Amino acid sequence: MSSDNHFQYDAEADKSFAFDDQSIRKGFIRKVYLILMCQLLITFGFVSVFTFSKASQEWVQHNPALFWIALAVLIVTMICMACCESVRRKTPLNFIFLFLFTVAESFLLGMVAGQYEADEVLMAVGITAAVALGLTLFALQTKYDFTMCGGVLVACLVVFLIFGIFAIFFSGKIIGLVYASLGALLFSVYLVYDTQLMLGGKHKYSISPEEYIFAALNLYLDIINIFMYILTIIGLSRS
Repeated sequence: MSSDNHFQYDAEADKSFAFDDQSIRKGFIRKVYLILMCQLLITFGFVSVFTFSKASQEWVQHNPALFWIALAVLIVTMICMACCESVRRKTPLNFIFLFLFTVAESFLLGMVAGQYEADEVLMAVGITAAVALGLTLFALQTKYDFTMCGGVLVACLVVFLIFGIFAIFFSGKIIGLVYASLGALLFSVYLVYDTQLMLGGKHKYSISPEEYIFAALNLYLDIINIFMYILTIIGLSRS
C-alpha cells in the first residue's frame, strides 16, 4: 500500500470516527433535554398546585412529617446519584432515583412557592424561563470556554455558602436581596458551565455521554436554584 493510500485511509477513518462521535453527542444532548423537560414539568406542576390551591397548603401544614420525608428522600437520592456511578448509569435504577429526587424536590419547592402570591410565582417562572433560554443560547454561541472555570465556580460556591450562614444570623431585607442576587448570578454561570460540559466539542472539558442522568440533574438544579432566588428577590422587593 502506498503512503498516499495509507494517508487517505487514515483520513477517512478519522472522519468516520468524528462523525460517529458527533452523532453520539447529539443523541446524548437530546436525551438530556428530554429528561430535563420531564423534570421541569413535574416540578412546576407541583408549584402550580401549591400556588393556586389553598387546600393543598393547609393539607401540608397539617402533615408536617411529609416535609421531613421529602427532605430525607432528596438527600439520600442526591448522594447516591452523585457518589455512585452504578446508580447513575444502570437502567432503570438511574431513572427511579432521578424520579424520586425530582418528586421530593418538587414537593419542597411547591411548599416554598405556596408562601408567595400567585402573580409573584408566575413572574418568577417567566423570568426564569427567559434567563434559562438566553443563557443556553449564549452557551451554544459564545467563543468563551466556561468549562475551564470549574475550580473558580466551586470556590465561589463555598464563599456563597459561608455568606448564607452569615445571612442566617444577620437577617434583613438588604442582606436577603444581596444573597438572592448573588445566588441567581452564581447559578446562571453554573448553567452556562454545565451546558458547555454537556455540549463537548471544542470545549476543553466535557461530560461522558453515559452520564445523561448526571447532566440532566446538573441543569435541573441550576434552573431550580435560579427560580428560587428570583422568586426570593421578587418577594423581598414587594415586602
